[in-house]
Amino acid sequence: MALGIGFIGLGIMGNRMLTNMSVHGEFNLAAAWDPSDVARSDARINYPALEVVGTVEEVIKHPHVDVVYIASPPASHREYALAAAAAEKAVFCEKPLGIDVEQSQEMVAAFKEKAVLNAVNYPLANSQAADLMKVEIDAGKLGKINSVDIRLHFAPWPRDWQQDATWLSQRAEGGFVREVGSHFIYLTERLLGTAELLNTCAIYPEDDVSCETNVQAQLACDNIPVSFHASAGGVGPDVVEFTVWGEKKSYRLTMWDQLYSTTGDTWVRELSEIEDARQHGYMRGLDNLIAWYEGKDCSIASFADALSVQEKVEAILSGDF
Repeated sequence: MALGIGFIGLGIMGNRMLTNMSVHGEFNLAAAWDPSDVARSDARINYPALEVVGTVEEVIKHPHVDVVYIASPPASHREYALAAAAAEKAVFCEKPLGIDVEQSQEMVAAFKEKAVLNAVNYPLANSQAADLMKVEIDAGKLGKINSVDIRLHFAPWPRDWQQDATWLSQRAEGGFVREVGSHFIYLTERLLGTAELLNTCAIYPEDDVSCETNVQAQLACDNIPVSFHASAGGVGPDVVEFTVWGEKKSYRLTMWDQLYSTTGDTWVRELSEIEDARQHGYMRGLDNLIAWYEGKDCSIASFADALSVQEKVEAILSGDF
């Protein structure tokens, strides 16, 4: 039986999820809501079988909704997630989990107390590239891990396809450290264990509204140094690069899904047999979502995993740690 999904938020991520779940074929797109009249109207046109409703409560209480998918701006995640938990509905939430660490801690505790299924959409939980790195690291194939480098640059920020999501440019909820950096802090902890923030420097515009423009931070995972450098502005292609430097073998993940390895002078492409790594990752993620709901073994990120990431992200941005 198809897994019934209720959508809260029909912006970029909500529509991407609608598209991919439609392609996957094992999901029932049951109900959806967005505060925008235009977004709701577009959803009715593009997904005629989807019941677009007038309130969040109607999504949560819809009889065909098994999982509530939250794809709204992060400040609203807690309210919607707790409402779903009160209705004993499983929750699949976009990252970041939230922007207030204390509130997120309370939410994680509430879900644990109620024993309600919870997960956060970190695609690198499902990536075949991330899986390969983890298997090889755990097997000792890289030898001693010397360090990890995370490098991000965006010109402009938000990216062109995100311009309608104005909140992404503002420090209250947005910024590239929350939106992109969190993925790679999650990946670092998935591969190497819990990270500790050692120092950080975040530079902001003078207007008290706009998000960060340049961030440098140093973390460590069990004494393995993790260097984090993220920035925006200027002209040129985006940089999204994650490198694990090992004494025997190193791995580099670029632009989310292009994996390379080296044992010497040159980088060699891994997993080149996958024709469309991005779409392959989406489908693996949805397979993982079904396995999670059915209680089967999976690598999906929990609220607790996402809280650990959020704690580092907010400390990096605030300098308070």
